[in-house]
Amino acid sequence: MIDLGAHIRPGDTVVWGQACAEPLTLTEALTAQRAALGGITAFIGIQFAGTAKPVHADHIRFVSYCGTGANRALGQAGVLDIYPGHYSTLPWLVSRGPLRADVVLVQVSPPDVDGNYSLGLADDYLTAAIDVARVVIAEVNAQVPFVAGSRYLTADDVDVVIESSRPPAESPAGRIDATTTRIAELAAGLVEDGATLQLGIGAVPELLLGELKDRSDLKFHSGQLSDGAAELIEVGAARGGVAAFLIGTRRLFDFAHCNPAIALRPASYTHAADVLATQQKFVAVNSAVEVDVTGQVNAEVAAGSYVGAVGGAADFLRAAARSPGGLPIVALPATRIVAALSGPVSTARSDAGIFVTEYGIADLRGQSLAERRRRLVEIAHPDRREALSEGTS
Repeated sequence: MIDLGAHIRPGDTVVWGQACAEPLTLTEALTAQRAALGGITAFIGIQFAGTAKPVHADHIRFVSYCGTGANRALGQAGVLDIYPGHYSTLPWLVSRGPLRADVVLVQVSPPDVDGNYSLGLADDYLTAAIDVARVVIAEVNAQVPFVAGSRYLTADDVDVVIESSRPPAESPAGRIDATTTRIAELAAGLVEDGATLQLGIGAVPELLLGELKDRSDLKFHSGQLSDGAAELIEVGAARGGVAAFLIGTRRLFDFAHCNPAIALRPASYTHAADVLATQQKFVAVNSAVEVDVTGQVNAEVAAGSYVGAVGGAADFLRAAARSPGGLPIVALPATRIVAALSGPVSTARSDAGIFVTEYGIADLRGQSLAERRRRLVEIAHPDRREALSEGTS
């Protein structure tokens, strides 16, 4: 096992890849050796593997932009410090901001014939962190795909290399039921041929992608690409696309390997306002914990627990609203339309666009507060419509 104490100093900020890009051998070593490291800060993204546990907070301060996946347990234990910023600010945060990276733990593919390591399953905010870090430790995982990108690592970029061969963490399947299926069907009906797609994480986006197999000339510009995106490219409905990270299963990893249709880019590109401004027919589909009757969105807190994120929703919804032919969509179950939010405003009502529930579609663009209430009440759950109209539920 690598001795991380030879490279990590007390007080260091350590950044590592999120979701499927987590370098599991390295993060397992870090949590096991935490007492000897003298107290560090770890900036973590989405957790699928659950490597970072509440018990590890005895020597590690955990900071994240989200409460997604296994981060929920950290949040409920009161040991997760949340950065409530837009996703587009994460590269700044870990390179020039308060969480500037001292050490980066990164999972990469085996090198190609030229000695280039692919970032494999995420570029994201890693490129920004790598560029400023004192130490970069790479886990070269034989089971990680070589994915095209704007950035590759060479021996000069990496201070320490360890080798492994283990399955990357996979994204858990979202809950599929009659409600999520109907929401996906309605949202998919809005998507035209030639659209550029951005989709959030969860069951509805995956189901929506499954409804688009008869479309043509689609492409992706998204924070993440999933198994469903791979399938659309495979059947010819989509040409390909770019994303900050890949989030899915072995099927996606195998499809992405040496596939020129898929490319990784840093979040400073995928979420950049000037880049998004060039997208035509940009369709952004994101979720919410709850939405009030004026169009304010809470995507962070449910029942007092931090379960979501500010994330990239505002970045993408604003871009879709300004795009010629674009659609800023928030998709959620009808029971999540409320009179008043129980958590923070993650996306302001001034950015409200199109809302989709299993009961219909409400387009709030250009509408007054009174008309917004009327339209949202129409797609709320029938049992709640009267109370929502009166402002009591």
